[in-house]
Amino acid sequence: MTALLSIAGVSKRFRGLVAVDRVSCEVAEGEIFAVIGPNGAGKTTLFSAIAGALKPDEGEIRFLDSRIDGLRPDQICRRGIARTFQIVRPFPALTVEDNVMVGALLRTADTARAASIADDVMRRLDLTDKRARLAKSLTLPDRKRLEVARALATNPKLLLLDEVMAGLRPTETDRMVAILRELNAQGLTILLIEHVMRAVLALASRVLVLHHGAQIALGRPGDVVRDPAVISSYLGAEAL
Repeated sequence: MTALLSIAGVSKRFRGLVAVDRVSCEVAEGEIFAVIGPNGAGKTTLFSAIAGALKPDEGEIRFLDSRIDGLRPDQICRRGIARTFQIVRPFPALTVEDNVMVGALLRTADTARAASIADDVMRRLDLTDKRARLAKSLTLPDRKRLEVARALATNPKLLLLDEVMAGLRPTETDRMVAILRELNAQGLTILLIEHVMRAVLALASRVLVLHHGAQIALGRPGDVVRDPAVISSYLGAEAL
């Protein structure tokens, strides 16, 4: 598979704190790639650098073989990278449909076309029956799916998902896993941060593990979860 995203020697510091320390990896086109690690490991900082919210202090990030580090978030989104946030951020006073249309309007100024895109995305995320509800009235699982739907409506080539399964019950997690598998089967490349290991093992073809900002493991999920460094720093012996 061809590399869609390439991260080479990326570092990000906040004064004396090294949040991301010379991380390098590639995400192949059509892949589901996971980033895991304990809280404070630098996962969301890495996402923010990819999405343009933060500029790396060192290294480079390439998407479709063009450098994107240093570009604004809107420029990166227009190139085909969309992201969700760990804390979901819908427009609370807008309906579900209008929230999704906001994403669709990135690609078109035609509201009828945006409504058509939103309709398709809501169907794919199992939100059609909630289209007229205000976002603030949704349950957590529905808000999580709305967050994904709004990003998906921008028509990305790469979708960055930041803990979309946090706080979900097992049945709700299984529902999200099924949705993400289907999106991936339709050609979408997915890069996800996740603590729910059953979801990581069910979805990811490869896993990157960060600890104190540094890369401590990279490989297939089954191999990574047996890595002594990963067990010691993150999973614990009970995970075996």
